[in-house]
Amino acid sequence: MRGQRQTVAEVAVVDYGLGNLRSVTRGLERAGAAVDVTDDPDTIVDADGIVLPGVGAFSEGMDNAGPFRELLVEQAEAGTPLFGICLGMQMLLTSSEEADHEGEGEVEGLDLIPGTNVRFPDSVKVPQMGWNTLSVQRTHPLVSGPGAADPDGTADSDRSVDGEYAYFVHSYYARPDDPDAVVATTEYGPEFASIVANEAGNVFGTQFHPEKSGETGLQILRNFVDFCADR
Repeated sequence: MRGQRQTVAEVAVVDYGLGNLRSVTRGLERAGAAVDVTDDPDTIVDADGIVLPGVGAFSEGMDNAGPFRELLVEQAEAGTPLFGICLGMQMLLTSSEEADHEGEGEVEGLDLIPGTNVRFPDSVKVPQMGWNTLSVQRTHPLVSGPGAADPDGTADSDRSVDGEYAYFVHSYYARPDDPDAVVATTEYGPEFASIVANEAGNVFGTQFHPEKSGETGLQILRNFVDFCADR
């Protein structure tokens, strides 16, 4: 992998008790971010961008993130870039079948991207764990720039991660209400949304872990940091 970039933006990684904070922080720092892993509301508000990481169950994630719910929604509506990773992406949606499946009743997500998270069918091994390809469906700053296979920038700049591999670990996947919310898809049994974004473009998420996805993930993290710097 290429070395660490000069710092171009300040990013707050929300510490709500769930998430691979160390590897996310390292990835963002290599991408050019000055990173604060924090549960301090003032630090989150002052940041150029916000990352909501996450591993584990949807209901536990929303319970732990409860104190930050209003703040995250306010910042997103104000235009601050908000990047959800894995469970963090699922939390951007309205609800998840996981709560019902686990007997935990109805659990409300952040509802920043209307939709629900559904479980993979029994016809595939659950969870999906490992590398899989991305198919870019539309332009978005998160997927722009030279990709891992095109370091000289000769590829279509809006589709640079198209066909590249990313690392997944999940049993549920996002099903947005609006098809235009889907930025990229991946096939694992069904075709599912692996990158989503809201209509305004400042709230987005990846079902995969960019911090574990080699040059492709690093490109996505660089794109996020540049988006934060340009806002």
